[in-house]
Amino acid sequence: MATALTPTPARTGGGRAKSALLTGALLLPASIWYLFLLVLPMGFVVAFSFGEKARNGGYTPAFTLDNYGQVMKGADPFLESLKLATAGTFLTLLVALPLAYFLATRAGSRKGLFVLLLVIPFWTSFLIRTYSWLIVLGRGNLGGFIGGLLGDPNFRLLGTPGAILLGLVYGYLPLMIFPLYVTLERMDRSLIEASKDLGAGRWATFRQITLPIALPGLVTGSILVFIPMMGEYVIPQILGYGRTFLIGNALVLDFLEARNWPLGSAKAVVLIATMLITISVYVWFVNRGRQARGVGVLGARPP
Repeated sequence: MATALTPTPARTGGGRAKSALLTGALLLPASIWYLFLLVLPMGFVVAFSFGEKARNGGYTPAFTLDNYGQVMKGADPFLESLKLATAGTFLTLLVALPLAYFLATRAGSRKGLFVLLLVIPFWTSFLIRTYSWLIVLGRGNLGGFIGGLLGDPNFRLLGTPGAILLGLVYGYLPLMIFPLYVTLERMDRSLIEASKDLGAGRWATFRQITLPIALPGLVTGSILVFIPMMGEYVIPQILGYGRTFLIGNALVLDFLEARNWPLGSAKAVVLIATMLITISVYVWFVNRGRQARGVGVLGARPP
């Protein structure tokens, strides 16, 4: 009887083959989508970055590093985009973390209503929502009110980096809130109660319990927010009046106006490399801090 119940190697191998075949079939549509809409276009961009500008604009085949040399000489748009994206990600986190914590722990039966109120504004066009801030920040509204408080009739918000940051935070806030909300909603409340029973204050409880639990959502939200902020074009162009020259403006200038596709491609490649390096360093730093806190909780000194 025991021998009859034991699966034969042939059956086990056949089951594994069927499982691998099923996995491959499920991954095939996504793989094709990934190949044709990401890998191949990115390959064309990398190839164009080593070419030369044609006589009438566009691309002509060649192999030169001059485009990357020009990118390195004019790095100001990259640095300005990196500065604004970093500040925008940090400000978005400051707004999203308490809001996500409230939704996950304090909203109660009204949680669904609050989530719906958070989502409703984003049912409209991103462009329309950005243009609406022209009215809110204009001199007849918030800009004029702040100017009156400061006693400066010439004070304005539109056309400044502050207006761009405000638009970035508003535009990408849900991408930070929802990963944090999902992570915090799964948190075991008894850990917080145990921390309070052991005499820990609110800040110590947040630092030792809540923040490590929310860390996966924080990392995910930061990446989802930082990447589009780095290449943002619409918000700086509308709320900043195009006065802050970012990498998005530089790419539009190269591809659509100057029609220098090789130079624009080189800037796009450097932009992607910059984002990958920045995100990798950020994730490494966060994971290293989490490991150090884990070792500290076990009673050992972190290395």
